[in-house]
Amino acid sequence: MDNRAVHMLVLITLALVLVLLLRKPVRRWLGANVAFQLWTLPVLLPSIAWLPSLELPRALLPVINAIPVSVSSFSGPLPTTMQSQGLGWLWVAGTIFLLLRLCWHYARLMRVSCILPIAMRRALQIYLPERLRAQVCLHPAGPAVLCAFRCRILLPADFLDRFDATERRLVIQHELTHLQRHDPLWSLFAELIFTMFWFHPLMWLALSRFRLDQELACDETVLRQSPHELVAYTHTSLNSTGVTAVSALIPWLAEPQLKERLMQIQKHQPGALRHRLGFISVAAAIGMLTVALAMQAQAAQTGTVANFPDAQYNAHLVPHYPVDAIKAKEQGTVILTLIVDKDGKVSSFKVDPATNASARLVKAAGDAVMQWHFYPALKDGLPVESYAYVPIKFFMNDLPGTRARSNTNTPSSS
Repeated sequence: MDNRAVHMLVLITLALVLVLLLRKPVRRWLGANVAFQLWTLPVLLPSIAWLPSLELPRALLPVINAIPVSVSSFSGPLPTTMQSQGLGWLWVAGTIFLLLRLCWHYARLMRVSCILPIAMRRALQIYLPERLRAQVCLHPAGPAVLCAFRCRILLPADFLDRFDATERRLVIQHELTHLQRHDPLWSLFAELIFTMFWFHPLMWLALSRFRLDQELACDETVLRQSPHELVAYTHTSLNSTGVTAVSALIPWLAEPQLKERLMQIQKHQPGALRHRLGFISVAAAIGMLTVALAMQAQAAQTGTVANFPDAQYNAHLVPHYPVDAIKAKEQGTVILTLIVDKDGKVSSFKVDPATNASARLVKAAGDAVMQWHFYPALKDGLPVESYAYVPIKFFMNDLPGTRARSNTNTPSSS
């Protein structure tokens, strides 16, 4: 797996763990809106893995020459990437399935929705701004907001009968608050991230918690706008029938959310000053954490230059010419940046963009260098992680039986 992909998975895991641990304490002390702000972490932290790499100080090793012995001499099994390819195809299949599922849910919601009857449209005019009246539709799953690029408010056919005048106003105010907060787009974005990281166990837990925190933040916003209607808002929630949350939809009341929402509504909300200070504090903490991790990631790329390689040990580990590459007459130079750990072993490598060789030759070079050994680089008398830069040249030799050889000249440090 690519180093950046691994780095991104580590960062998104860290972000999810932090959010899941902090969301309840932050909600208790600073309010639901501040707690919902924490969900920016799983978006910001993984992006650190894709920051432009800094130029590494490298020990420049001499060119390693690799030539084929002969085609007939390769009788053993060749290294294969079947396992990694299989995992890659499994991820692609899962992602495509979840994307198709999301599209199916969206198409189904759109297909079942229909235009409001004229009588219902007239009755709702007092609750809705004129610019949003065209975005209200009838749908059995309503009241809800549809997660689409053109956001829609869905109302059930019995909306006027199920809710009295006060309840109608509060429900529609709740849905309008979702639109003002751009919650439908945030939910769609969360669904898309989930489809990409479906294999991550924390994602399944995080998606349901994200939906709950989104609803709690919306409830808090509505009650801040109408604090005198706390009892009516609670009564409206109790009289509503929850629905099962599905992809692409933000229902007015999902079944698993009722208890948490009622408990949060009854709690004393933090004052305006503490609320603002909470927003500023959490935003500053998220920003500082992101910057600190980004600086640490960039600093890690500017490590110590690797010491000399153990030429005697590495002499027997020259890259072998792959059989398929010999048959295809593939040649070229593979340029690798090696990451050498404190023990002098190669922990990983990156392929330099200047490489002009096929994937088969790159793999052969990588398999060989991962077995190499270096004298550990020293800093203040202690071994440290370091870097080295090595070009490996694959070329065809007309003399059959000539074995691959390596240039063992003394390497020079850059």
